[in-house]
Amino acid sequence: MIARVWRGATVPADGDRYAAYLEETGVAGCRSTPGNRGVTVLRRRSGDREEFTFISYWEDDAAVRRFAGPEPDVAVFYPEDDAFLVERETRVTHWLVEARDASEQAAA
Repeated sequence: MIARVWRGATVPADGDRYAAYLEETGVAGCRSTPGNRGVTVLRRRSGDREEFTFISYWEDDAAVRRFAGPEPDVAVFYPEDDAFLVERETRVTHWLVEARDASEQAAA
């Protein structure tokens, strides 16, 4: 399994709205792509930023490409991201998942 990891940040006042928008766009987009094995969104307040880490899980490279397109290391953005994000990674990292909780695997 492959974990695809992206990070971005909003101002704190936009944190809740961006979290909801992320659910409607990125989370929904991943979940509807064949080969997706789940999504985890992490959020924390750090100084004057609300930071988000988006981790999606994929069965293989082909599944990642179904979601991300021909350049899988390039981040996928949605129309309103510019209105929310004050920091963002334009590239993602991919990790081989060595261990994952069995209950999470059953739910994926």
